[in-house]
Amino acid sequence: MIIVHHLENSRSQRVLWLLEELGVPYEIRFYKRDPRTMQAPPELRKIHPLGKSPIITEGDVTLAESGAIIEYLLDEHDKGHLRPPAGTPEYRSFIYWLHYAEGSAMPPLVMKLIFGMLPSRVPFLLRPFASLIAKGVQTQLLDPEIKRHTAFWEESLTQTGWFAGDSFSAADIQMSFPLEAASARTGAVRHLPHVGAFLRRIHARPAWRRALERGGPYAYAAT
Repeated sequence: MIIVHHLENSRSQRVLWLLEELGVPYEIRFYKRDPRTMQAPPELRKIHPLGKSPIITEGDVTLAESGAIIEYLLDEHDKGHLRPPAGTPEYRSFIYWLHYAEGSAMPPLVMKLIFGMLPSRVPFLLRPFASLIAKGVQTQLLDPEIKRHTAFWEESLTQTGWFAGDSFSAADIQMSFPLEAASARTGAVRHLPHVGAFLRRIHARPAWRRALERGGPYAYAAT
């Protein structure tokens, strides 16, 4: 049995969705964030040394990192429906988007979240200075970078509406998180029709809905 170590408001939601798409039985072990720091609880470090989510266990296998988990689950449980055939242009796109999501798209979004929280996390007398620094970093560095990424997504989705070929794949599951996060945290996708259409299509998928029901309420703006 696959066990998903599911931290609230975390990227492990994508793993639940993938398992629902694959129709593979799984169990969920729920973990709560520290209400003060919003960090994962120390119990997760008993599963994996870094104590980050997502983590899955299956038998003697313990695996972290979204992309690695997706590749493992496809290798073990997919019948060829959620990954293009190896050696094709679609497969090369699939591999690119699978790793781009965490390697390039998420860092500026995470940094924007951190700098947005910064003023409230420093001593009261320092907050005006922290606010100026945070605003400067966001407007001068992070917002232009995020805008480049969101424009890239919009252009990439104009051809087929999916990220890796003309049909839904696990690359779309992986890419869902940065698109959802950008929409929730920055409103950056508000005027991008193809990105908006992509989000509506994935939200309409029964497996996405089942994963949300099992994983519980989700706040992209808090992760």
